[in-house]
Amino acid sequence: MNTAADDKNFQKNAMASFIQIGALLFLLVWCFRILAPFLNIVMWAMIIAVALYPAHQLLTGKLGGREKMSATLFVLAGIAILVVPTYLTAESSATALGTLGTNLKEGTVSVSPPDASVADWPVIGERVYEGWTNAASDLEATLTKFQPQLTAIGQGLLRLAGSLAIGVLQFVVSVIIAGVFLVSAEGGYKTALSLSSSLLGSRGNSLVNLSIETIRSVAKGVLGVAIIQALLAGVGLTVMGVPAAGLWAGVVLILAIIQLPPLIVLGPIAFWVFSVADPVPATIFAAYAFIVSISDAFLKPMFLGRGMEIPMLVILLGAIGGAILSGIIGLFVGAVVLALGYEILKAWMETDELNNPKQLNTDTAEDAS
Repeated sequence: MNTAADDKNFQKNAMASFIQIGALLFLLVWCFRILAPFLNIVMWAMIIAVALYPAHQLLTGKLGGREKMSATLFVLAGIAILVVPTYLTAESSATALGTLGTNLKEGTVSVSPPDASVADWPVIGERVYEGWTNAASDLEATLTKFQPQLTAIGQGLLRLAGSLAIGVLQFVVSVIIAGVFLVSAEGGYKTALSLSSSLLGSRGNSLVNLSIETIRSVAKGVLGVAIIQALLAGVGLTVMGVPAAGLWAGVVLILAIIQLPPLIVLGPIAFWVFSVADPVPATIFAAYAFIVSISDAFLKPMFLGRGMEIPMLVILLGAIGGAILSGIIGLFVGAVVLALGYEILKAWMETDELNNPKQLNTDTAEDAS
């Protein structure tokens, strides 16, 4: 029989367990909130490390097994790839804006009148032609007329520049952390296998390997292709002398990541090139821009892993949602993480179907009847 003493001990033990669980949850939530500002940086570093690990192994072999040297070279190369174009773009933009400001004060700025063909552009042709013509005839009056809009655009550009600067800094920190992950990759892999086996049982190891394969496929097939398209677009824009070529290449990169055609940006630029350049180079640039825009159609099958058929909507929602949540770095992390979640969920559902053949046979019999 239960006695009052037993009930009292049960209540005491239950209360002690409740307090212990509550304290543990409080500690975990507190730790998460402390680490939350670094979560996207660490996630991006992990993605970079997983994607680059095969190349890291290859370079380590060529360096005689010196893993730290290989990781250091990757970190230095990554920082150079990030910092050098950013510095060149910032320097050229600052110089161009300074020159423009000086010329506006001195009244030496002049706008060439538009070609008559500008008026024939679809939808926006007449309005662009009219505004361009007014600016060519009286630039000061045109700037005064649109001063509120220009002020708003300038403030938006300043905010964008600040966001990009923070994003570049986050990328640099992620690259450094990725180098640390590369050195300790084997230990990290064993830890992931142990943790997944504890939580998921026999299917844990397969899901870890699936995660690695998905990260590498998305990194190459989505992010890699986007970077290639942005570089190709930047080369073409620079050759044609398009102002702020680096900025437009960055916009192409964002469009490519969210699975939108770069022609959205390159198309209007091609129209502009026709109005300021000779027909032959303008036609070559338009064809080049079209090829760059559709290049993902044959680049993605080359880079995506076999069997990886991640819907475009998953990448689009991941990139946009990640950017809204975490800024520039979230654009990259969101696309990979949501694609990873999609592949794991799909594999989980397929495994459940295989583990329940009786239910499958019953459904098949019902369909046949």
